[in-house]
Amino acid sequence: MGFARKGYEFLSEIGLSEINLGCYVNGTWKARGPVITTLNPANNQAIAEVVEGSIEDYEEGLQACSEAAKIWMQVPAPKRGEIVRQIGDALRAKLQQLGRLVSLEMGKILPEGIGEVQEIIDMCDFAVGLSRQLNGSIIPSERPNHAMLEMWNPLGIVGVITAFNFPCAVLGWNACIALVCGNCVVWKGAPTTPLITVAMTKLVAGVLEKNNLPPAIFTSFCGGADIGQAMAKDTRIPLVSFTGSSKVGLMVQQTVNQRYGKCLLELSGNNAIIVMDDADIQLAVRSILFAAVGTAGQRCTTCRRLLLHESIYHKVLDQLLDVYQQVKVGDPLENGTLLGPLHTSESRKNFEKGIEIIKSQGGKILTGGSVIESEGNFVQPTIVEISSKADVVKEELFAPVLYVMKFQTLQEAIEINNSVPQGLSSSIFTRKPEVIFRWIGPRGSDCGIVNVNIPTNGAEIGGAFGGEKATGGGREAGSDSWKQYMRRSTCTINYGNELPLAQGINFGS
Repeated sequence: MGFARKGYEFLSEIGLSEINLGCYVNGTWKARGPVITTLNPANNQAIAEVVEGSIEDYEEGLQACSEAAKIWMQVPAPKRGEIVRQIGDALRAKLQQLGRLVSLEMGKILPEGIGEVQEIIDMCDFAVGLSRQLNGSIIPSERPNHAMLEMWNPLGIVGVITAFNFPCAVLGWNACIALVCGNCVVWKGAPTTPLITVAMTKLVAGVLEKNNLPPAIFTSFCGGADIGQAMAKDTRIPLVSFTGSSKVGLMVQQTVNQRYGKCLLELSGNNAIIVMDDADIQLAVRSILFAAVGTAGQRCTTCRRLLLHESIYHKVLDQLLDVYQQVKVGDPLENGTLLGPLHTSESRKNFEKGIEIIKSQGGKILTGGSVIESEGNFVQPTIVEISSKADVVKEELFAPVLYVMKFQTLQEAIEINNSVPQGLSSSIFTRKPEVIFRWIGPRGSDCGIVNVNIPTNGAEIGGAFGGEKATGGGREAGSDSWKQYMRRSTCTINYGNELPLAQGINFGS
């Protein structure tokens, strides 16, 4: 078992053991589902075992959470913010250990693993300030002696279903905001990253316990699709936030909509970088490398399509091919590694299948294109020359595969950018103001994230994160995303003795 391995000792510092119960239900760790083994994707060897939750565990958890919601929603918002501040401090104290765990269990390189946990800390800081700014509006009334205002109240319970590629950051985007908005949180972590789910929950649970708050304010489950389906169907959960593929997200949305619940969807991306003829090429190449190779191409914001102006096509491509040869592939916990493994052996097989489909549709492999023979799930970073009209370009291959194509005009580049079903992130490299403002305007990129002279990935938490079309339309993290986690009431108060009606209606008086 993994804990006998050198270098895994840190796991005990964040509350993990060789066998872990995977459900935190009303202050108790329990689980009555199957036992799974979580694997290190760098060598496919066991790290630890986790007992998954059952539907019985889920029902017990939701009953307790429903009761806790009645208490938590009445706690003043700034006091809720103080609890989230303490969660941030607890994360700071274990930043290195949690970051190593993300790297070990998910497979992203250590700087990215630590960065993911830092992102939750940043979200905690953001949410603390937000807890004093959940402001409504005072609206002028057309009627004398009347006041009209907006009230924002908690939904009650927010369900959060996260994916393996950001196994804890996406929880932070949702939970930090949901908690200060007065909601309890029910979290189902990704089935292949259960240790992260357990370790994160233990930190949050410790803060709730220290403050003598109901433990069911935060409820979590390690489990499979049955737990996720139960959450989607559960009328006690007004809002379900789901991160994953467009295919599964559509099923979740349909299920939640059938009960008139609300969905917040963060789904597939198929992101493009456009390099114009006036671009800073060195800056563009550095950005493309990070956007296409970072997290082994397993970010929803990974750059999958590279659009190069025909006049600088070969110059950019030659530089990019050169830096690709310098990418160090290896153990994500080792210094200097830039490309870790894909998350599972199934992901590795999907890469191989994807390369065959690319070749069958006329794609030319310029570099990479093969798996790396090893115990782990390693593949070569790959660049493919291909037509923008190829069917495979419209799909998201969750791997470090970059499609390269030429364009002649800005209009053509924008049309290619917008031609795919997904609409998450996009970026253009140019120094011309007229190009920049065309790009970010109504006839520019149709994505939720529209960048200039930076990569498609690596978003800051201060802005709303999300995309359009098959990406789902949800918005998480910063800006006014908090409004999705509350219900708005328009309140009109008559403090006079008369009953004037709106629109000047006279109803029998």
